[in-house]
Amino acid sequence: MSDLVLYELEGCPYCAKVTEKLSELDLEYESVMVPRSHDERTEVEEVSGQTGVPVLVDEEHDVEGMPESDDIVEYLEETYGDGAAA
Repeated sequence: MSDLVLYELEGCPYCAKVTEKLSELDLEYESVMVPRSHDERTEVEEVSGQTGVPVLVDEEHDVEGMPESDDIVEYLEETYGDGAAA
């Protein structure tokens, strides 16, 4: 199992932005598709405290539920991309 887990929704442009960055960085991750209805998104709410997606979990770096696609992309770049400390 990958340390990276992405809660996402099919057809979500914000989720696509994150999956594109994950692919660009050649990172393996587990995808958890959430229901369309916010009322049914109990799993992502337990992880992040909210029902919006995308949400990233990175167990290796103690990230337990990062929301917001821009924040996730920046985090991935800083942690795994060219911005990562050697």
